[in-house]
Amino acid sequence: MIRLASRLRGLRRDQTASSAIEFGLIAPLFLALFLGVLQIGIGMQNYNAMRSISADVARFTAITYQQGTKPTDTAIESYALDVAEAPPYGLRSGKLTIEADTVASTQFTGAKEITLTIEYNVPSFLGFVGISEIPLTYTRPIFVMP
Repeated sequence: MIRLASRLRGLRRDQTASSAIEFGLIAPLFLALFLGVLQIGIGMQNYNAMRSISADVARFTAITYQQGTKPTDTAIESYALDVAEAPPYGLRSGKLTIEADTVASTQFTGAKEITLTIEYNVPSFLGFVGISEIPLTYTRPIFVMP
């Protein structure tokens, strides 16, 4: 019995594996934080890609109107999808929704307003913490003279 008590006292003072145990307890938290920062960076990159895509589509729409060709909402959506899937943006078409809606402009007399809405579900690698996809939406008005 005395030997058992002395061994228990010895174990209580032994700290040889305490660093490994502490690392094992804290490592999942650090890994989740690191992956979260990485996921936010990917989300920001995709949001900036959506903004750039909308600028490219607005430029395309304005130029085609100036040339006398008036693209339909479907043609604008198709062009936007082609731009979004191509480099440098490379967004996945299965997670991308693009809508172009033509309305009469309330801001400019005689102008036509096309509202471009891009929705993208950013793929996530944080499924182990319950985040499957991150939805992003960007809306931009495009004004043209009919």
